[in-house]
Amino acid sequence: MVKQGVGPTVVLVGRPNVGKSTLFNRITGVRRSIVAPVAGTTRDMVSAPAEWLGRHFMLADTGGLFGATTDPLHSMVVEQGLRGLATADIVVFLVDGREGLVPGDLDIAKAIRALNRPVILAVNKADDKRARARVHEFHQLGFDLVEVSAEHGHGVAELLDHLLTLFPAGSTEPAAESDPEVAIAIVGRPNVGKSSLVNQLLREERVMVSEMAGTTRDSVDVTLQFRKRRLRLVDTAGMRRPGKVASAGQVESISVILAKRAMAQADVAVIMIDAAEGVTDRDAAIAGEAQEAGCGVIIVVNKWDLMAGTDQQFVKDYDDKLRFQLKWLEFAPVLHVSALTGDRTGKVLEMAVRVAEARAKRVPTSALNKFVEEVTTANPPTSKHRRSVRIMYAAQTASAPPRFVFFTNVATEFHFSYERYLVNQLRERFGFIGTPIRISVRRRAKRSDTPR
Repeated sequence: MVKQGVGPTVVLVGRPNVGKSTLFNRITGVRRSIVAPVAGTTRDMVSAPAEWLGRHFMLADTGGLFGATTDPLHSMVVEQGLRGLATADIVVFLVDGREGLVPGDLDIAKAIRALNRPVILAVNKADDKRARARVHEFHQLGFDLVEVSAEHGHGVAELLDHLLTLFPAGSTEPAAESDPEVAIAIVGRPNVGKSSLVNQLLREERVMVSEMAGTTRDSVDVTLQFRKRRLRLVDTAGMRRPGKVASAGQVESISVILAKRAMAQADVAVIMIDAAEGVTDRDAAIAGEAQEAGCGVIIVVNKWDLMAGTDQQFVKDYDDKLRFQLKWLEFAPVLHVSALTGDRTGKVLEMAVRVAEARAKRVPTSALNKFVEEVTTANPPTSKHRRSVRIMYAAQTASAPPRFVFFTNVATEFHFSYERYLVNQLRERFGFIGTPIRISVRRRAKRSDTPR
């Protein structure tokens, strides 16, 4: 597995709360980093593709380095930030113009110089007259200086123009890929092992892992190449009950919103369950949101290494109970893994690719109508209104998720048991593993219905 970027990598660094996340969101054009007036809001490195004047690059937002913060995980944030800094082709060093040059800025400048990378010093909040009065203090750092206002966008175009002049010689745009990227959202309650799984799949400490609930705040994207397919893993914040989220404050509320957005935009959601705790009410709620979002679903039971029994009967009994508790996800494959030891974690990516391919599948109309003839002969359709129903023909109207319309002789709806029968038969016949299937019923238009 090899991580893949889009053009050069540009890394934003700076002390906590100088405006890195605001600048990141403005340049990328999407709200990916959480912005809040709390020092240390960003912890993990968040990255996204960006473009300026037709040139593409990967922009990364790091946690605040060497500054005042009450975050109990700040030492881990610094370690992550320095590791991310080492991946940079170009560094954008953001400072707070209103505060002027402070010791934390000097520490960061020293760390940057040791990398021997091109650097742009961006003095933020330059729209404030206090900042303009103190810009001269930063010239002693010896970096090319640009004044910006990340919040209002002033000077950002000049910053990006300067950035293009520093792109590595010979850098080219990535070749178009024949297969589309597969987005995989890792979702679940806090502390079920989402970040540990991502690190295990990447074979590096890419995201922070701590026993403290709520360690992950932003939805952290990482791309990688797996068996000639480009995959994008999205490590999301733990999704607690709404009441607990509201009491935790603005940062966690935004974290949960971003996690739900990641799931809605994903091709596949990996729902992680704690093996020892089993399925909780919150797990069931998250699973319901994934099913409603229409993404493919894989249920990953983590911490399987801690389970006392692993014989076939134990596994069967465990999975039967899980299936009963998540009965609306009967289509989702179940994997038992240990993110800590790495046992069977490789199966997650294999299954995610299979599910994504199934979700995007199109069934030829001829094959679909042959299927309709066979299944209705074996089991004629029934209506919720107990009317005599015949399926005249069917068509697939969409994929991702697959949608099918069945045209009947009368205006009606199938009995729920027959609808489930059709869905199960479609899944078995055409291999729709791990993906929800949507079906609807319409009355076939009669000739007398056609306008003359």
